[in-house]
Amino acid sequence: MAKIRLFIDHPLAEGQAAPLDGAQAHYLSGVMRLKPGDEITVFNGRDGAWSARLLDAGKRGGSLELLAQVAPQRDPPDLWLIFAPIKKARTDFIVEKAAEMGSARILPVQTDFTNSERIRQDRLQAHAVEAAEQCGGTFVPEVADLVPLARLLDGWDAGRRILWADEARAGPAETLAGLPRGPWAILIGPEGGFSEAERQRLGRTPFVTPVSLGPRILRADTAAVAALALWQAQLGDWQGG
Repeated sequence: MAKIRLFIDHPLAEGQAAPLDGAQAHYLSGVMRLKPGDEITVFNGRDGAWSARLLDAGKRGGSLELLAQVAPQRDPPDLWLIFAPIKKARTDFIVEKAAEMGSARILPVQTDFTNSERIRQDRLQAHAVEAAEQCGGTFVPEVADLVPLARLLDGWDAGRRILWADEARAGPAETLAGLPRGPWAILIGPEGGFSEAERQRLGRTPFVTPVSLGPRILRADTAAVAALALWQAQLGDWQGG
């Protein structure tokens, strides 16, 4: 399989041509120094991974010829990540690692102590695409726009349980054994933790399960990775589940 992987939002089928936008054409020809006839791997998040031959690439765009499927579509488990945005580089890190570790959807939320009042949803979505390109995945999670946590909970489908990484439960890491499989979301708080009002609401919500991530209080970006790893190892697809 070609080492260069590129996400393209276009149907993939043998013998078809697929367009490249200007940025993609520049990346292939100007950055990676590919020439017409060179092959790469492409995916669209729906049709698996395909080998493709570069036909042309210029300042305004280019095109590829799709050759053959080289890997089937593999979707992640039905796991979402809910997190409060923090500093720019660390928010980028959370999105990238969530995509790499198999989140199906990423939802930034505004909490009482969230530092950021807005996000660049398009920029974070681009980070999710880049992470999928680099980790060999065939799926790109959607990054939703920022919404208040209270509004998210008001409209939440109770059939999707929430695993709440509760910093107040710092202590021995808890096992998820006995928790049901199925749709889940992981909730990570802001740098200052959740407010008392938020903690009370989460504590009395029946579809929310609090969990400890160990004896030390983790930074928000570290907590996201730790919680994703804990869930994937016990309820996700790391064990073929």
